[in-house]
Amino acid sequence: MMLKILLSGALGQIGRKITAICEEKEDIQIVCGVDRFNAPTDFPLFADFESVNVIPDVIVDFSNPAVLDGLLAFAEKNSVPCVLATTGYSEEQIEKIKKASKIIPIFFTANMSLGVNLLCSLVKKASSVLLDGFDIEIIEKHHNKKIDAPSGTALMLANAINSVNNEKYSYEYDRHSKRAKRSTNEIGIHSVRGGTIVGEHEVIFAGNDEVISISHTAFSKEVFAFGALRACEFISKQDVGLYDMNNILSL
Repeated sequence: MMLKILLSGALGQIGRKITAICEEKEDIQIVCGVDRFNAPTDFPLFADFESVNVIPDVIVDFSNPAVLDGLLAFAEKNSVPCVLATTGYSEEQIEKIKKASKIIPIFFTANMSLGVNLLCSLVKKASSVLLDGFDIEIIEKHHNKKIDAPSGTALMLANAINSVNNEKYSYEYDRHSKRAKRSTNEIGIHSVRGGTIVGEHEVIFAGNDEVISISHTAFSKEVFAFGALRACEFISKQDVGLYDMNNILSL
C-alpha cells in the first residue's frame, strides 16, 4: 500500500533529504509540499496550507513554528495524522499540539534520530542511578544557521532527566551574568553554533573524582529524514493521541 505524504518545509535541507529517500522507495510517495519559497519540484508545491488541495495520508513537518496554526487547521479539517519535527515551539504552541492530538494522531518529538532518542533513555537511567552527588551539564552543538538555542533536543534531554527526578531541577542557560556558586538542583545547558555541525549532544554527570559522559553525534541530516519516514509509517496506523519516538522504540 502506498503511503502518501505532504511534506512541509519541502525545500529545506531535511525536506530535500526526505524527497531523495522517497524517490528510491516504492511504498512512499510525496504527493505535495508546502514551502514559503518556490522552486521546481516533482510534486505540487504550495506556499501555505490554506492553498493545499491535495489530501495526503500523513503530514511531515520540518519547517518553522509559524506554520503550526495553518498545519493543524488543515490536518484537523481533513483528519490527517501529523509528524511534527520542527523545533522552537513556544509553550502556547505546544499546548495547541496537545489539544490537537485529542482530534488527530500526532507524532511530536524534538529529534527524529533513533540514536538521540536512545540517548534520552540512557540519560534517564543514569540520572536515576547516580542520584545525588553528581552535577549535570548538557552541551549541544549545531551549525551556524540554526536559529533557536538551546536546541529542542537539549531541552528534551533535560526534561527527560527531570521527569525521573520529581522535576527538582531548574535550567541554567547562561552563567556569565551572575557570580554565584553552582546550585545542586540545576542543569546547565550550553549552546555552540559554528560551521556545518549537523548536531552533537553531550550529557555530563560530574561527581567527586569521576565524570560520566554520554553523547551522540549526527554526521548527516539523513538520520533525521529516515527517522521521520519511520514515524510517518507508524503514525499513519495509530488512533487519536500524542506519540513520540519512545512508542516506536518501546522505551
